[in-house]
Formats: sequence, structure tokens, C-alpha cells
Amino acid sequence: MRPWRSDPSDRRGYHHGNLKEALIEAARRFIAERGIGGFTLVDAARLVGVSPAALYRHFRGREALLEEVAERGFTELAERLARALRGPGTPLERFTRMGEAYLTFAEEEPGYYAAIFEARPLGPDGCAPAQAPRDRDAFGLLVEALRSTFPDGFSGSVDPRFVALEVWALSHGIATLAAAGRLPTGPGLPTKYDLLRAGVVAMVHGATARAG
Repeated sequence: MRPWRSDPSDRRGYHHGNLKEALIEAARRFIAERGIGGFTLVDAARLVGVSPAALYRHFRGREALLEEVAERGFTELAERLARALRGPGTPLERFTRMGEAYLTFAEEEPGYYAAIFEARPLGPDGCAPAQAPRDRDAFGLLVEALRSTFPDGFSGSVDPRFVALEVWALSHGIATLAAAGRLPTGPGLPTKYDLLRAGVVAMVHGATARAG
């Protein structure tokens, strides 16, 4: 992510040729630096050098802008996970690389990552649905990855959705702790990638044993 030249409210630190794309980029950067609640539409307008009223030509409000950021972020995350899964190696190695790609995305794109899990889409009635479609899509990616990479490993009483939830919870927990600076580090302690690999191996082997 390109650094700001100064404070994010300084519009000189950003250049754009398309207002909609500029607003999405501005929101992503504000979220990365200030959190999901750390900016207003006025902030975004000031950054890209337009009046607040101009924003409503593309977004009906702040939540609509945040939702667009979240959708863009999920698209990029899904592409990274898919690339990891298509790589070389054993099924377990490919699946583990998906988790590593997840952690790398959370570290490299904190604005997108926060928006994916905190921005809530608005329904036709203006209210947020109980579960965001991208949440279901993210879960579906993991389930499909398990089924495609371990076609014989999860059968009988072992539901791949259960294993997918375990892996997702582990990945999200590690990413969240690392982002908050609360993941212990130091000599003799594993990195976040080491933790993920160990956890995924344990979960997959445990599920395979139960399937047998």
C-alpha cells in the first residue's frame, strides 16, 4: 500500500482520474489508518478534492461506500486464496498456503480486511441483513477447498463445513491478534505463519482420523 505523504486528510497526498475509484481508495486508506469508524464522507471528499455533495453521485451514503470497499476487498482476497490453492504441492500444502495467503492479505491490506468483516451491506429496506453475502462466500471458499483438496479425507461423520469453520476461526483469530499487536513474539515463540501451519495440520489430521 502506498504511504500517505502526510496526514490522510491532506488531499495533496492522493491523485485520481475517476471520482468513484478515488473515493473507494480514500475510504480504504482511512480505514487502514483510523479504523472502520475513523472517517466521514466529508473526510473522503476533502481527500479527493471534491464537495461532499459530489459523493452522492456515486454512493447514497457512507455505508454504501464502505460496502463497496468491502466487496472490492473480498474479491481480492478470494483471488489470492484461489491462486494459493492452484499452486504446486500436496493437498495439505496447498490448503495451508490458502491460510498463509489469508494472513498476508490481512497484514498487507488492513483497510480491505477490516471492511470485509465490519461493513454490513444494506438490504432493500435500508437495514443490514443478518449475514453478509461475502461472509457466506468466504465460508464457501473454504468448504470447497477442503472438498477439492481432500476428496477422500472427509467422509462419514466428518462434515467439511465443521473443519472449514475451525480453520477460518483460527486464521481470523491469528490475523486479528497480529494486527492488534497482541500476538506474543520473541525467541522460541512461533510466528503467526508457524501457528497457522501447526493448527491446520492438527485440524486436518484430526478430521482425517475421525473419518477413518
